Amino acid sequence: MTAAPATRSRARDDGFVIENIRVTTVSVPLEAPLRHAIGAHWKRFVRTIVEVETRDGMVGLGEMGGGGQSAEDAIRGLLPLVKGMSPFDLELLRFRICNPTASLYNNRAQQHAALEFACLDLVGQRLGVPVHDLLGGRVRDRVPFASYLFFRYGHPSSGEFEVRTPEQLIDHTRALKEQHGFTVHKLKGGVFDPEYEIDCYQALAAAFPDDSLRYDPNAALSIAQSLRVADRIEGLRNDYLEDPTWGLQGMKAVRRPGLLLATNTVVVNFEQLASNVLDRCVDVILLDTTFWGGIRPCVKAAGVCETLQLPIAVHSSGELGIQLATMLHLGAVLSNLTFSADAHYHHLLDDVIDGGLMPYVDGTIAVPTGPGLGVTLDPDRLAKYADAYRRLGGYPYDRDPGRPGWFPLVPTTRWADPTDATRPDDPGLDWSELGS
Repeated sequence: MTAAPATRSRARDDGFVIENIRVTTVSVPLEAPLRHAIGAHWKRFVRTIVEVETRDGMVGLGEMGGGGQSAEDAIRGLLPLVKGMSPFDLELLRFRICNPTASLYNNRAQQHAALEFACLDLVGQRLGVPVHDLLGGRVRDRVPFASYLFFRYGHPSSGEFEVRTPEQLIDHTRALKEQHGFTVHKLKGGVFDPEYEIDCYQALAAAFPDDSLRYDPNAALSIAQSLRVADRIEGLRNDYLEDPTWGLQGMKAVRRPGLLLATNTVVVNFEQLASNVLDRCVDVILLDTTFWGGIRPCVKAAGVCETLQLPIAVHSSGELGIQLATMLHLGAVLSNLTFSADAHYHHLLDDVIDGGLMPYVDGTIAVPTGPGLGVTLDPDRLAKYADAYRRLGGYPYDRDPGRPGWFPLVPTTRWADPTDATRPDDPGLDWSELGS
């Protein structure tokens, strides 16, 4: 006789079960609009803050990109699936939210990530330990970061903060290096013709000969353009060339000895990781706690990469302090983290967490040591930036406010003009109000 499947039993009478989910969309200012191959960040990050509350009143924090009514409704709509669950039951959470066949109809990986962050936060608070202790314990106290360099629009009237020329890029990098201590610099490309962007990249290499570099055109290039880029950057202090073109087979066509290829677009789940193992197309796997569906999937993927000698790095998808905390706990426990992490964080003017922005020291950020994620919400900041979202609304990530009618192609064939000094304004945005 076959025994019935075992079910996990846990005492529920202590109230440590999920009771409610609160969701708040916020709009937090950036120093300047950031341009990328797909469009632009319009001088602010729109993020969804998730608070998971237990029956006994504990609150765990999560975060997700984007926001607005649809994102808030999507997260709130998961409450019937998780209400009454213990935050300890993370595998049950995974299958309730991300069942692989059910996900064919509704990909919930990023929503699951926000809830997983919150549950890990709750478990850590409950046990009085930081999340990195739940993941095996930290092997480093601080996580190193690369600068994240963008071509940027300037202030509509003064032009301040603009990054469009090699000289402006070098000045911006030097300022970041002096302020935060970065020794690795990542240039986000895919905006201008790659020949011009590599002129800028080579200028960076000449200006900072002791520092390492990365170039990421967001898969905007054709294979032929990618090969020309690889030729032109050969011999520089490259960490890697990130996502020059689209697709595993496209990346395979560009891959060559002596230049590592990295991705956060074509290996973002375990099936894609398996495909890359069987047919090596990409060298460096960039682990993103949101794209991979949580911190724990990233730890699992890092273990696979450690076994197969695939280098890894921690990827940034545009974070506030809650998601940054997940990146720090992840980076703390990965023994095979040999590259600096990415972060958009230094472009922010403020944060929603208590104490505001976490500081960089010598290009690193300290791993939180408090219980759970080790960060808490500042209610005044949360209210301020929730109000900013209500006033300003969202914006289309895949549009560039300075190029009306433009939309991205893959590969891109219509590049922005580096001689165009257009400085678009963001309707309804008061730059002085947002800190510049």
